[in-house]
Amino acid sequence: MNWVLVFGCGAVGFALAASLIPLILKAGKKLLPHRFDPHHSHKDSIPRFGGLALILALLGSELFLALFFPESRSQLSGRTVLIVSSLAMFALGFLDDLKPIGARTKLLGQIVIAIGVYYAGVGIQSFKIPFFNTTIDLHGWGMLLTVVWLVAMTNLINLIDGVDGLAGGISFMLLVLLVYVGNSSGSYVLLSSGMAGAVLAFLFFNFPPARIYLGDGGAYLLGFQIGLLALLGSSKGAVFGALAAPLFVLALPIVDTSLAILRRGLRGLPVFRPDQRHLHHRFLQLGHSRRRVVLSFYAITMVFLGLGVAAYWSRGQLVPILMGVGALILVLVAGRFSFSREWFAVGRVLGNSLAMRQEVQYALSLARWLELEGDRADSVESLFADLVFAARKLGFTRVALKLSDGERAWHVGDRAKSQQKVVFDLQSSLGTLELWAPGSCEADSDGERICPMKVGLDRENCPCVSDTRLFEILGELVAEGWMKGARRFRPQGNSEPLVFGTAPSGIGRLAGTQSGSDATPEFTLTRTQLEGGSEI
Repeated sequence: MNWVLVFGCGAVGFALAASLIPLILKAGKKLLPHRFDPHHSHKDSIPRFGGLALILALLGSELFLALFFPESRSQLSGRTVLIVSSLAMFALGFLDDLKPIGARTKLLGQIVIAIGVYYAGVGIQSFKIPFFNTTIDLHGWGMLLTVVWLVAMTNLINLIDGVDGLAGGISFMLLVLLVYVGNSSGSYVLLSSGMAGAVLAFLFFNFPPARIYLGDGGAYLLGFQIGLLALLGSSKGAVFGALAAPLFVLALPIVDTSLAILRRGLRGLPVFRPDQRHLHHRFLQLGHSRRRVVLSFYAITMVFLGLGVAAYWSRGQLVPILMGVGALILVLVAGRFSFSREWFAVGRVLGNSLAMRQEVQYALSLARWLELEGDRADSVESLFADLVFAARKLGFTRVALKLSDGERAWHVGDRAKSQQKVVFDLQSSLGTLELWAPGSCEADSDGERICPMKVGLDRENCPCVSDTRLFEILGELVAEGWMKGARRFRPQGNSEPLVFGTAPSGIGRLAGTQSGSDATPEFTLTRTQLEGGSEI
């Protein structure tokens, strides 16, 4: 392969993305309002249309090759499948950027697109065992493995898109690896180079502090393309090294995703629910800057990129040894950070997580109820009363909601005692929500827990959310329930700020008193900076 041509295609992709992103930035802030997203650590309004520049760069690179290098383009099969399926996957994510469509709907769409790719002739049809030089025909299992591969790669990139520059930087490294793989196998090296150039241009706008996000459209596009290009470069899935190499580069996202699934499953949370407990969020909570976190992840990923190149170069023969080396590197790196020590205390972590399940399941039900109440409420005041009811049931002792025309607050118990709070800046039109809870639970002379919410409650054993981890999870669920309920309450398409509109309805007297001056809490929690607690 002519490396001048390879770098030329990269330059075309770079130029296209670099010229398109400023135009998208100018239009994006007008088209898409800021929305509360527990997956991202930013509170500012940042457009999520970065994927639009990447898909246009892909189409532009394809047009460039068709016009100036048709002989190189015509030698490769599956090009139509690649372009059409990439457009479909981008469209699925882009729809979610414009208006959330639900995790299950997106997963179903990804599966349908992956099945379409397999029946179009691109998939894992056989498997070559590198150690015995034996090829196994997979028959019907090939479709299942193809779907799992493509869907997993699509979502891995999306899951790490929580800190500026992280998903884009790792995707760039993967595309560079695919240029190397494609050069060896003669498959799509020019298109991979064009996409690598486009992602590099995107990083100039996405590196901390970010001015634009990939969005689900961009993350889905990159993850899906990386998975599909790896398949196309592996002789229909038979070359083990070509498929193993990207997995080494994605070592950190794979570990992070596995921990997230385990964490959410043990605690009774939906597996696809976004949160701020990924590895990169934990580093931010330790006080590291976004740039330092991203550069640290780049450095570790570069090491695994070298392992991936070695895996492909050895045609999979060295994979067991390289996996051992990679595991050792991860253990050594994790050992330097305090939050990772809980991972090895399996018994305690399992017990703590299972103990939360009942309260989390109860909170999910209340959050869903609060969302549905948005259709039934006759005023914002009555919807706020429902919010207070849900928060009380979960053990919160103070609720404060600030909208554009004023603030409503409710509290119960002695606020002079130790308190913790969390503040959620929701969409600018949906207000700011504060939730407070006891900083610790006291015990009576018999050792029984004394809860400040016990007065006036029918429930004999009322909840206590003094545990930092449980407090944070329940707070997020209440905030999401309010946000979804407020969206249902507001007429469709109305983007005007939510207002109380009428005088307070007296809900501050539900079980306590109206709010006054707040006592200084012993410690404060925010949505992005947490103190204490352990983490899986």
